[in-house]
Formats: sequence, structure tokens, C-alpha cells
Amino acid sequence: MALKKRLVVLASGRGSNFCAISDAINKKIIPNAEIAALISNKRTASVLNEAKLRNIPSLIIESKLFRTSVGFDRQSYEIKLLELLKELKPDLILLAGYMLVLGKTIVNSFPNKILNIHPSLLPKYRGLHAQRQAIENGDTHTGCTVHWVTEGLDEGNPVLQASVPIFPGDTESTLSERLLPVEHKTYIEAVNIVLKKMV
Repeated sequence: MALKKRLVVLASGRGSNFCAISDAINKKIIPNAEIAALISNKRTASVLNEAKLRNIPSLIIESKLFRTSVGFDRQSYEIKLLELLKELKPDLILLAGYMLVLGKTIVNSFPNKILNIHPSLLPKYRGLHAQRQAIENGDTHTGCTVHWVTEGLDEGNPVLQASVPIFPGDTESTLSERLLPVEHKTYIEAVNIVLKKMV
């Protein structure tokens, strides 16, 4: 039997995509894979509790400890993160609500091994508040995109996209809520697509 592919998830918040992927692995919807570890940049992140419930090792590198009088010391933070990732030897790194932009130190160390999910139909609405931007611009549809992570923000090639309608009266909150289960399904499908192509 082939060795299980090792996934490492990076998350900052509640971790709904982390939970969806973990549950899909447990149900063999994502076959022959395991989450080797969860890494969070916030000690208070709810996702850490979810990892504990699932007996998945969790590691914390608090990003606030790398803030200086002139801003965020990304280089020092990423050196620490890179040490952890190299120890974990991931086949695939998944960003799941990870609220830091990965710099070239990490991206170049794991080429074509980092996936992210973004709540828009990229290349539209990169960055924050994508759903709000879609509503304000009068779009009739939005969606989510699972894409490869590059140095450019939300600029990597898409692996999979899915669309949802925008209804009259939608708010950023109602649209985000309707999109969330679509995100879960799309991320799971994208992970399967990528893993199947791995030798």
C-alpha cells in the first residue's frame, strides 16, 4: 500500500475548511492522505480546539511576537515557519483561513506544493472583503477559487473554481455563509485533483 500523502494546514481562525478536509480524510473522501500537523499564527484561534478534538498535532508560531516598532518582521517569522515545515516534510501545504501572506522564503522552498482557497472567482477581487466587493459592483454571481500560492497575492494558477448566485438584498455576511459549504466541497475536490497527480 502506498504511503499516505502528508498534508500540513496553516490556519488563523475558526478552521471550517480545516475541519472539512480533516473529516473528508477520515471518511476516505480524500483517500490515502493524513494531516501531519496544523500550524497557526494565533494562540487563541478556534481551529486549535478542532485539531485537538481530531487528535491532530498543532503547532503555534505567534505572529504578534514578531511585530516590531516598524512593523511585522516577516523574514524572522518565515525562518521559524520554514524550520517547522521542513521538519514536517509535507507533500502538500494547505492554507485555510491563514491571514498572513506567505513571502518568497516559504513559496520558493515549496514550489507547486502550497494551495489556498479564496472567496471570489479569481482573478476578480483579490485580497480582503471579496464578497463585499462583488455585491458593491453589482455582480450576479461570485464563488471561490482554489489556486496555487505564488509570491503575488491570490495570483497563482487556479486548480478549481465554483460559483454561487448573488441575490438581491445579500450582505457580505449572508453571501459568505452561503458560499462556505461550496468552499468546503471545492477545496476537497481540488485536494483530490492535486494528490492524484502526485507520483
